[in-house]
Amino acid sequence: MLKGIPSILSPDLMKILLEMGHGDEIVFADGNFPSASCAQRLVRCDGHKIPVLLHAVMKLFPLDTYVEKPLALMKVVPGDSIKPVIWDEYRTIIQEYNGPLNDFEILDRFAFYERAKKAYAIVATSEKALYANIILKKGVLTDFD
Repeated sequence: MLKGIPSILSPDLMKILLEMGHGDEIVFADGNFPSASCAQRLVRCDGHKIPVLLHAVMKLFPLDTYVEKPLALMKVVPGDSIKPVIWDEYRTIIQEYNGPLNDFEILDRFAFYERAKKAYAIVATSEKALYANIILKKGVLTDFD
């Protein structure tokens, strides 16, 4: 155990977050996402929901300020009547740690899959909300206190 590190962050996830550099992306995938078949590096966070993980990660993770939208979500497939209310929860969490948010980039389902395949890592969760997948682009730290 370490001081100040949220206990929900496993050693494997901490290692991934530390290895990532500026511009690298990480996917937090819901329980329906094909994580294992898309991932270059797979981190299992079974039993955990994405908002709880986001709270822990955003305490440590700088978002890329050199791009207009450092966060991406999967667009609802046309004809699907789902309204992903979890997106509002994500917005609240991210603004808590990073201030005002430009908004999310919304990607078509298959474009999201392709981008996820290029991500540094995918975190597989037990999130049950539909369209809960989110991509975070890592930024830089200017203060190494």
